[in-house]
Amino acid sequence: MKKIEKEEKSLKKTEPIRLQKFLAMAEVASRRASEKLIEEGAVRVNGRIVRELGTKVDPQSDEVLVNGKKIGINDQKVYYLFYKPVGCLTTAKDDKNRATIFHYLTGVKKKIFPVGRLDYNTEGILILTNDGELSHALSHPSFKVEKTYLARVSGIPKENSLRKLERGMMMPDGKKTAPLKASLVRTTGKNAWIELKLSEGRKRQIREMCSLIHHSVSKLKRVGIGFLDASDLRPGDYRTLSQREVARLKSLTKPRSKPAKAGKKKALRGSGKDV
Repeated sequence: MKKIEKEEKSLKKTEPIRLQKFLAMAEVASRRASEKLIEEGAVRVNGRIVRELGTKVDPQSDEVLVNGKKIGINDQKVYYLFYKPVGCLTTAKDDKNRATIFHYLTGVKKKIFPVGRLDYNTEGILILTNDGELSHALSHPSFKVEKTYLARVSGIPKENSLRKLERGMMMPDGKKTAPLKASLVRTTGKNAWIELKLSEGRKRQIREMCSLIHHSVSKLKRVGIGFLDASDLRPGDYRTLSQREVARLKSLTKPRSKPAKAGKKKALRGSGKDV
């Protein structure tokens, strides 16, 4: 853990970094929201408005202002696991004055952001942090951090329907979902609970996929993020992640080294087969 913290500290002090990454590390907003601030002209670097997302800044020497306020990186990172109840939004504010996850986080003093989102009617675990770099990595599908869901569906899905979910399905937006794992957990009368493990997270993805196999979702829970689970939390509860858990999360988002290229296979002449 000390090695990871040392590397992050060194990065902040010696290397120029992308502006949106700097804003996320400074707890201004998530990286995606920071990109929007930049494009809207709300960010100045050394007195000049910057709208280019590829712009790099030196955290030590460059002056960065957001809406006229000077921004700096806070080294202290915090990490929480929160169980989101049904009937609240994964956002800081709502123009309709509906409850948000932050109504339950009254004991948290630092500004934090959710890693990903859950729908208004979906419950389950969320990671909340001010570590913009880790948040971005956990959300990016290229790292394939697996999320586990339990869905109560109408009817009892047959094996071939579950295999359709696993192979990936063409969604209404014309894009196919990535392969996932699906299994029948239990039946309750005319309904069933199924478990889904996936590493991507499109809006309303599970509900739409289940609808396509004619088994509508009546209840949806996210019960796992990587090795983390909801066993010790009830809706509305949260806890601090341990240093070991944070280190394990960071290890999940380390770039995978590419395997060494194998030598080309030679074909046997006249055999029509490769060795």
